[in-house]
Amino acid sequence: MAVNFQPIYILASGGSRAVEQLDTVTNNIANASTVGFKKILMREMSQKIPENVGQTGDLLVFPRFRDTQVLNSQGGLIKTENPLDVAIEGDGFFQVESGIGRFYTRNGHFYKDRDGFLVDQNGAYVLDINNRRIRLTGEGRVDITPNGEIYQDNQLMGRLKVVNLQNLQPAGNGYYTGQETQAQRFLVRQGFLEASNVNIVKEMVDMINSHRRFDIYMNLAKALDQLEGRLNEIGKA
Repeated sequence: MAVNFQPIYILASGGSRAVEQLDTVTNNIANASTVGFKKILMREMSQKIPENVGQTGDLLVFPRFRDTQVLNSQGGLIKTENPLDVAIEGDGFFQVESGIGRFYTRNGHFYKDRDGFLVDQNGAYVLDINNRRIRLTGEGRVDITPNGEIYQDNQLMGRLKVVNLQNLQPAGNGYYTGQETQAQRFLVRQGFLEASNVNIVKEMVDMINSHRRFDIYMNLAKALDQLEGRLNEIGKA
């Protein structure tokens, strides 16, 4: 008796999706305390084969990875009173320039490097609205207005670039990529940082469900394999 592998393919595909979902949830949990981190969602789709040379009952329909989506909702604001800490309240991302390119971030935990340039915690340069690096001089008082203008001792040093993004994708290290669009509904809050928008309790529940989903697929695959084996033995009798 021929072995029907199609159900096994379907269950194996479901198990792979469960592992991918578990990886996504684990990443969210690991970054729950990362400033400006945005929760990542994994979306799936049903893969269908409309034309099948076999019987209609053998038509394959199985779960497949579709894409990952960044949940770009506002995180809570944490007061630090550090004059170089800034948080975006509303829409938008800061732009920074690293040694491998330009990226976007909601993490406004900025510093002044030894050359006076404003940098993030990864050492990437913070850019102004003209895509230039922002440089501070001396140790004078720094004031940052709600529209992102940076003053040092009442002298304008630059304005933080804040843009919206389409097709938002995570790039690692708290960075994101996407296509720039104009940001209008935002306030830059000096002395604050934005917490991640990850709900740790919900992520723990999702992690447990992912484990259970994987176990169900694997137990069904094992039971199906045993059933096929018994049917083969009957066929040989």
